[in-house]
Amino acid sequence: MLFLNKKESRDINYLSLTPYRKFNHNQKSDGLIDVLVPRFTDRILGKLLQPRLKNPYIRANLDELGSATWLCIDGYKKVGEIISELDTELGDKIQPAQQRITMFLSNLYRNGFINFKEF
Repeated sequence: MLFLNKKESRDINYLSLTPYRKFNHNQKSDGLIDVLVPRFTDRILGKLLQPRLKNPYIRANLDELGSATWLCIDGYKKVGEIISELDTELGDKIQPAQQRITMFLSNLYRNGFINFKEF
């Protein structure tokens, strides 16, 4: 399910990868997560424009499944462990768990929110 180039995707067992977060987050009072994505990655442009902006971050709002998955990503648990933990925690809400969580993690990886230790 991980969308890498063809050479890498043949040799990888997705469930054995270890994801880690690249950005910080805020947890709202209802338990949902806002991922704080920096507005500027370029240091010079950020230095020039940042003082004029109210907030240096763009907030990516996650739903219940996304928030629970984000909190499970700690840089030590493998994808298979995250799936089994969320399956016991959320039960029927996320069925089919493996398919939904791997697709969500693939989207996070593609958008640059997470990376994997094995790369």
